[in-house]
Amino acid sequence: MKTDTVIKQQLPVVKAADYLGETRGVMARLDADLIDRISEQIWQAYEQERTVYLFGNGGSAALASHLACDLAKGTAANGRRRMRAVSLNDNLALLTALANDLEYDEIFAEQLHHIEPGDVALAISSSGNSPNVVRGLEVAQQAGATTVAITGFKGGRVKSLCDMCLVVPSDNVQYIEDSHLSVMHAIFSAVRQRMLNSADRE
Repeated sequence: MKTDTVIKQQLPVVKAADYLGETRGVMARLDADLIDRISEQIWQAYEQERTVYLFGNGGSAALASHLACDLAKGTAANGRRRMRAVSLNDNLALLTALANDLEYDEIFAEQLHHIEPGDVALAISSSGNSPNVVRGLEVAQQAGATTVAITGFKGGRVKSLCDMCLVVPSDNVQYIEDSHLSVMHAIFSAVRQRMLNSADRE
């Protein structure tokens, strides 16, 4: 009896220096001016006493929670009122109820039905094609809110739904998510400095 022998090709081990070099190359091609405009839009929302809503799936959900925390707590300065930043990923009971009673595609859209003009809906999605993220942006757009996406690949379906869409120039999810975190911290740092500067003038 003939036995076929399957020989698996060994892939080379990823070297940290190579990975970090590729990540730096991707981030060097980011649209820094667009990141600044997103920061300015979030600051305008603060000045108008509006709310920033953030959402995403998987690793992007963690990034949405991270930026919401940074904006709501990390920007606090000298008794100034806090920024209203809410991650739509953080209420597990609500998410599972919406997914169970409606469908998973609606978990963000349902939470955004009360969004208003001047509010910001900021979606994070590596592919830009997650149905629930797309639905959330559609609801926000229909309500007249400012829509922002931070994504990768070619921008996906969210690109046409956004007032501002930052596309990380990569089709590697790890490089995209690394870049997303750096973008989040750039936004946070810009907003925090505005907060400090405005507090100093009072």
